[in-house]
Amino acid sequence: MDVSWIPFSETQLLIIYVVFFGAALAKGITGLGFSTACLPFLVLALGLRETLPLLLLPSLSSNVLVMRDAGPLKATVSRFWPMFLAQIPGVFLGLWLLNWLDGGLAAAILGTVLIVYCVFALARPALYLSSATARYLRLPCGFVTGSVNGLTGSQVMPVMPYLLSLQLQPQQLVQAINASFTVSSVMMVIGLTQLGLLTVPVAVVSIVGLIPVYFGIKISSRLREKFSPEMFRKLVLFTLIGLGGVLIMRLGFMP
Repeated sequence: MDVSWIPFSETQLLIIYVVFFGAALAKGITGLGFSTACLPFLVLALGLRETLPLLLLPSLSSNVLVMRDAGPLKATVSRFWPMFLAQIPGVFLGLWLLNWLDGGLAAAILGTVLIVYCVFALARPALYLSSATARYLRLPCGFVTGSVNGLTGSQVMPVMPYLLSLQLQPQQLVQAINASFTVSSVMMVIGLTQLGLLTVPVAVVSIVGLIPVYFGIKISSRLREKFSPEMFRKLVLFTLIGLGGVLIMRLGFMP
């Protein structure tokens, strides 16, 4: 069977699917985002521009499934639609920067974002915003989140701290964060297609990646009973901090 049309070597495909499986395992055990767990491994192996289109379809499908299971979406959209709307121009600005900036610099920015997020996740600071302040910050939060997503592929900053500071009910928090991820992912699909980074062969590789993602999630439900989710979560976060540091340091060694 001729697979020369696939833009990845056999070794790269193996890396992609092993990372997909591991990220799905981490997501199922700890609740950490699939894309967040994937990004540094694949960026180090493939490069940032090559990694971003691979993550979109698995991430988008998992976000939609989570939103569906979390209940009606109407109240969440009604409350946060300005933030979601502001993400759209932010994503396109981030993609423009991705296309313009040196790849090593963009990867170093990703490393910085990952470290900031992981330190936040480990510290779990008690955050609180008043209703008036929260309304004022919806637009800038959405725009910056979209910009960071477009440039680095990371979807969690600063929207995660913002939503946590609102003291939402767990189900509404799940709805809001996954709705944010979904809006960004849809815009990323459009933008990366326009940039020529999301092609049919890349989409095929990404779709096939749903298989290891499925098995990773399934197996994680069994491992959750044998491992401490909190200990495993800390292990993953410290690993991501280390990888974020590697992405930053690589910039200093580039010619």
